[in-house]
Amino acid sequence: MSLELDDIQGGVLHERPSPYVGAYLLLRIDDRWAGRELVRRLHPIVNSGRPSSDQAPEAWITVAFTYQGLKALGVPQGSLDSFAPEFRQGMAARAAELGDVGESSPAAWEKPLGSPHVHVAVAALSPDAARLQAVLERARRADQELPGVEVIWRQDCYQLPTGRTSFGFKDGIGQPAVEGSGVRASNPRERPIKAGEFVLGYPDETGSLPPMPTPEVLGRNGTYVVLRKLRTRVAAYRRYLRAKASGREEEILLGAKMVGRWQSGAPLALSPDRNDPELGADPARNNDFFYGDDLRGFKCPAGAHARRANPRDALDHEMSVDVRLHRIIRRGTSYGPVLPEGVLEDDGVDRGIIFIFAGAHLKRQFEFVKTQWLNDGIFIGAPGEKDPLVGPNDGSGVFTIPQRPIRRRMQSLPPFVVTRGGEYFFAPGMRGLRWLADLET
Repeated sequence: MSLELDDIQGGVLHERPSPYVGAYLLLRIDDRWAGRELVRRLHPIVNSGRPSSDQAPEAWITVAFTYQGLKALGVPQGSLDSFAPEFRQGMAARAAELGDVGESSPAAWEKPLGSPHVHVAVAALSPDAARLQAVLERARRADQELPGVEVIWRQDCYQLPTGRTSFGFKDGIGQPAVEGSGVRASNPRERPIKAGEFVLGYPDETGSLPPMPTPEVLGRNGTYVVLRKLRTRVAAYRRYLRAKASGREEEILLGAKMVGRWQSGAPLALSPDRNDPELGADPARNNDFFYGDDLRGFKCPAGAHARRANPRDALDHEMSVDVRLHRIIRRGTSYGPVLPEGVLEDDGVDRGIIFIFAGAHLKRQFEFVKTQWLNDGIFIGAPGEKDPLVGPNDGSGVFTIPQRPIRRRMQSLPPFVVTRGGEYFFAPGMRGLRWLADLET
């Protein structure tokens, strides 16, 4: 499969640099002519999947639009109606289905997230602050002297000094390979996923072309993008492990059982009894495994976060489940300062993860994984259990750890992650961006 890499936005297919610093900007369009001029100015600085020689491949800008944003640009109604219904509804309207209730409900979201005022998202990522500033300066020049366009939200992000998430775990390991992209799989045992699972206009794992927005110039080589701001309750997580463990070693083990990996990134599937930092740091080995030899979860619990998000071959015996139809590209980034090691009380500082998903199917990729695998335990035979780390637990949650002679059940799981807001976007291809800029409706 040959992909039109020159027409695909680079942020869709390529990993963020490591280390990285970045910023996410949200803009509102009050005047469609100014909005089109914004797109016209942004177009030259958006990186494609095949970076040109005058642009560093590790520093890029990605641009995406909400349904309301496309509407504000004057996209014809017939075209708007051709987008996926989940995209047209927006994330806030689907919050209850996604499990965003209570503290995570849209009523409590950080403004303007989830509101109809969010029209454009601009993501800028670079290896260091100096290059980020240069990239942002190019983006700022795009909206200068455009009174009909306003930046309404900004979130700075960066790789924590440890290279891990605020919970202390190495992140971004299990990414799928996209057929034709030239990007190698992080799991050498996994065949590349069909390009149509992530980029519109190509066959997907069913052998069909996914539904694509019209006209073709707008839909082809585009992808849907999910942005979610997730606050992590690190102190509550540490207190919970401390209360359930008999000592520091057991704390570390229980944390690994909940995640499915040791903090170093070493998977329990390969190193179930002890941490192996060398394995965790080796990209050639730290994702080279399946779960088929551990169906009962004695090495890695079936309810662990990493195993829920990507069950690999653990569901091969289920005739109705094809895991490859639910693979996702995830581009998570951290925000906020680190909670110092050993601190067990919340300092009130906002910290967490900006979760980014890219794919061709909002419903059967992001929403399926979120609702069926993370928020529900039916598929692992434990209907009452949610993801122990990111699931919508309410203080009554349970997490089962298989062990001999008697399994262990961790009770009273509180919420460790709270949704602060988010939205569904569409990132057009490079030709699609030009089409939006040249609209005359």
